[in-house]
Amino acid sequence: MYKRILSFLLAALMLLACTACGGTSEDTADNIDNNIPEENVDPVPEPEPEPEIPAIVNPLTGEPMEDEELAKARPVAVMLNNIHVALPQHGQSDADMIFEFNVEGGITRMVAFYQDPSQAGTIGSVRSARPCFVETVIGMDAIYFHAGGSGAARNMISNYGVPSISKEGDPYWRDTERRKTMSYEHTLMTSGENIANYLESSSVRRQHEEDYIYPVTYVEVATPEGGQAANHISVRFSNYKTGLFDYDAESGLYMISEYNAPYVDGNTGEQVGTTNLLVLRTSVTNSGDAKGHMNIDLEGTGEGVFFCGGKAEPITWSKASIYEPFTYYHADGTPLSLQVGHSYICVIGLDAELTYGE
Repeated sequence: MYKRILSFLLAALMLLACTACGGTSEDTADNIDNNIPEENVDPVPEPEPEPEIPAIVNPLTGEPMEDEELAKARPVAVMLNNIHVALPQHGQSDADMIFEFNVEGGITRMVAFYQDPSQAGTIGSVRSARPCFVETVIGMDAIYFHAGGSGAARNMISNYGVPSISKEGDPYWRDTERRKTMSYEHTLMTSGENIANYLESSSVRRQHEEDYIYPVTYVEVATPEGGQAANHISVRFSNYKTGLFDYDAESGLYMISEYNAPYVDGNTGEQVGTTNLLVLRTSVTNSGDAKGHMNIDLEGTGEGVFFCGGKAEPITWSKASIYEPFTYYHADGTPLSLQVGHSYICVIGLDAELTYGE
């Protein structure tokens, strides 16, 4: 009997111990859970969206375009008068790319390229062709609008089959207001709308050949890393013409001046600026003819300077043949990309004065 009572008591004690033990374990777990401090986990930032790469871009600026056929089209090139008495020019701020050369007697002219001429207003005054411009137009596979030309230029246009629109009348007109203060040769004008309408009804091939590729690429920022300071630039073409380019950090453009005054677009009355400025050196010599026409060597390679974002770097340029466009390279020989935007290219002599700095 005693043994039964003892066994019962031992069993009861063991049951109580298990029950107590279980309760303590559960309470302890609750306490542990309650005492764990909440972690301050910073939210994972969402990744920056990748910049959208436009599906269609203007091959002369890198800017977006809506019309794929227009992006593949041959650009239009228009000769611009730059003698002091014929200023202001019109429509140059709408040009995607401008080349400036010395033509004769120290005078310079420009050829302005438009991928979509319909977006430009009045353009002019339009002047005559020279060989250096014809060769640049051929390399760009462009359609050339001009008012006649030197004998050498006309021969090149004929020999190389350059699509050339230089006759009086459509798409040109003589500006009667300019005629009041200027000589007759400074009054020939055209417009983006006139050019676009003319091409629409003409038989001129509008598209590049399938194998044509404009080789220059564009990036969002092309400011030369470690480049020299170049906020103020002076490009001396001749005793008659010096181009001045002053960097405006707010707009990111080099604002252009000439003849000691802002280079103004007559359509807007505003000073013209450019994102990319390239100064290319080559042989520029007087032909010795009666008019002092210049011989400018554009085939081969040469040196130059690239300006963008207030900085400068030395570059080289190449134009392998008359059929090829200019291409540009860093000093180490790798291809140079331009910044998205408009470009202005000055071609000067090997010994012409070029200065720049803060």
